[in-house]
Amino acid sequence: MIPKKEINMVSDMAKWKRSQAYADYMGFILTLNEGVRGKKLTCEYKVSEPIEKLVALLNTLDRWIDETPPVDQPSRFGNKAFRTWYAKLDQEAEKLVATVIPKHLADAAPEVAVYLKESVGNSTRIDYGTGHEAAFAAFLCCLCKIGVLRVDDQMAIVFKVFNRYLEVMRKLQKTYRMEPAGSQGVWGLDDFQFLPFIWGSSQLIDHPNLEPRHFVDEKVVNENHKDFMFLECILFITEMKTGPFAEHSNQLWNISAVPSWSKVNQGLIRMYKAEVSIEGRGRLLGHTPPPFHFTVGQLFSSAAPWCEGPSQPVATPC
Repeated sequence: MIPKKEINMVSDMAKWKRSQAYADYMGFILTLNEGVRGKKLTCEYKVSEPIEKLVALLNTLDRWIDETPPVDQPSRFGNKAFRTWYAKLDQEAEKLVATVIPKHLADAAPEVAVYLKESVGNSTRIDYGTGHEAAFAAFLCCLCKIGVLRVDDQMAIVFKVFNRYLEVMRKLQKTYRMEPAGSQGVWGLDDFQFLPFIWGSSQLIDHPNLEPRHFVDEKVVNENHKDFMFLECILFITEMKTGPFAEHSNQLWNISAVPSWSKVNQGLIRMYKAEVSIEGRGRLLGHTPPPFHFTVGQLFSSAAPWCEGPSQPVATPC
């Protein structure tokens, strides 16, 4: 079954928040959040064959960037070569997914491939944002649902696969000068990402030395970014933006005053739930939240969960 978009307008959001898809998606995010708590990117963890195949898939996407250089054009932003790169993915996505899933699950490839294609940005607008990031998380969640990824893959999903995905997305953003999709400017957490701040803050919970106030210290970031996803995000922001940090990343600057990483993590989860349920200030003012990028099919159902009342995060195979 090829997924289709069922969240097309604000009035569809109530259905989304009551859906099994919302419960499954948030359950997946929160399960991984607990799985990486207090762990460094450089720690030892199991790397299964499906994880290695996913990294190989992302390496292919990376190689295609090298093979598709930017074109000369009058506009500084939104290089049209991205459309050529995306056309390659659009054509090859099902084949790429088929290299990850076993043959007896081949019927799931078309549905899973849709989430992969949604995860790299919009080829018409040449932009990228948190909705595309959510599509990649949904792609990984689908692989858990069909049993390709398992419980003991949790750390590798975040540290090996999602971290490699971030590297490829940052390369896309820099190479093709992609616009932020639905950015809230200084009032948003980040122009492009959200999940690495959640999982990255979980990594830092109960750290003996690093406190939230330290992530605005350039020396601390440079010395520790290879261990912590949150600090890697801060490093990328400082490389891409100029001027005082408090001005170009005001939301993050405010977060640096929070007393503990546990409180940072809890606050970011609340923010993300608002992001994926279109609550909160500014969501209707030109901002396209993640659910509008969401497609539903057999693996992500728009039906309400069996239980009555608001959706609760549920356990996935991961």
